[in-house]
Amino acid sequence: MPAERVLVGYVDDRRGADAVALAACAASEPGTELVLGHIRIDAWPDVPGPGNVDAEWERFLDDQAREVLAHGARRAEECGVEPAEQRVFTRRGSGRGLAALAGKVKARVVVIGSAPGGPRTGISLGSTADQLLHGSSVPVMIAPKGFADRGVRTFDRVTCAYLRVPESTPAVAAAAAIAARRKIPLRLLTFAVDSPVRGKGSAVLAEQQLRRLVDALETDLAAAAKEAAAGSTLTKRDVITQVAEGRDAAHAVHAAGWTEGDLLVCASSTSGPLRRVFMGDMSMKILRTIPCPAMVLPRTIK
Repeated sequence: MPAERVLVGYVDDRRGADAVALAACAASEPGTELVLGHIRIDAWPDVPGPGNVDAEWERFLDDQAREVLAHGARRAEECGVEPAEQRVFTRRGSGRGLAALAGKVKARVVVIGSAPGGPRTGISLGSTADQLLHGSSVPVMIAPKGFADRGVRTFDRVTCAYLRVPESTPAVAAAAAIAARRKIPLRLLTFAVDSPVRGKGSAVLAEQQLRRLVDALETDLAAAAKEAAAGSTLTKRDVITQVAEGRDAAHAVHAAGWTEGDLLVCASSTSGPLRRVFMGDMSMKILRTIPCPAMVLPRTIK
C-alpha cells in the first residue's frame, strides 16, 4: 500500500521553520512520508534576453532553490523526519504552485506557515493560503507563528470547529478520521458570543438569550458527536463536545482551552471572500487567536 504523502511548502525563514515543524507532526502518523517542496517564481516570463543571460539566470535560481530545500531538509531531520522527496516547482504564485505540486506528488495535505505581518502569535492568512484554499483539492494545514519553537512532535487531540451547516459535515468526518487513526480524542467545539442588548433589564435579557443559544448549540453538538462516533472507529467516550462562551470571539476562543498538541479542523465557507473561513465574521478572529495549528478543508471537498 503506497504511503500517504504530506507536502510542506518551504521558504527559508521562520514561516518555513514553522511549516516544517507542523509537517513533521503530520508525518508522524505511521505510513506517512514527507515531501519537501519549494515554489520558484518565474524569473523573466515571456521576455527573452541576449545570449545565454536567461539560461544563466535560470541556473542561478535553480541552484538557489536547491540550497533552500537543503536547509529545509536539515530542519526536517532536526524534527525527526527525513524527507522522502524534494521538489522545486516553478509557477507564478506560491499558492497556485503548491496546489499544482500537491497533485503531482499525490499529497493528501499541504502544510504552510503563517503569512508575515499581523499579530505576533496565532495564524495569519496571506495570498499563499488564499490561492491554496481556492485551488487545492486537498486540505491545507497552517502553522501558527512560533510553532517551531514549541518542540511539539505529534498531535494529542483533534478539535473540530462545528456549526450546524452543510460545510461542517466533511470537517467532522475528516477530524474523526484523524483522531481514529492516531487514537487520540476528538473534540467538537462551537462558540457562543454575547449579543449586545440595550435598555432596561438588558443584562438579564442578554443572559437569557445566551442560555437559549448555548442550549441549542449543545443539542447540535450532541447530534454531531453521535454521527462522528457512528461513522468512525471512535467510541462515544472518545468524542467530547464543548460550547465555549465569551463576551467576544477572543474571549470565547481563550475559554475553550487548548493543549500543546491540539489540531483545529474547520471547513471553508461556501460563500464570501476566500479568507472568511468557516463561521463568517468570526473566522479570522478565531484563527488569529488560537495557539494551535489549523487544517482547513478547501471548498472543493464535500
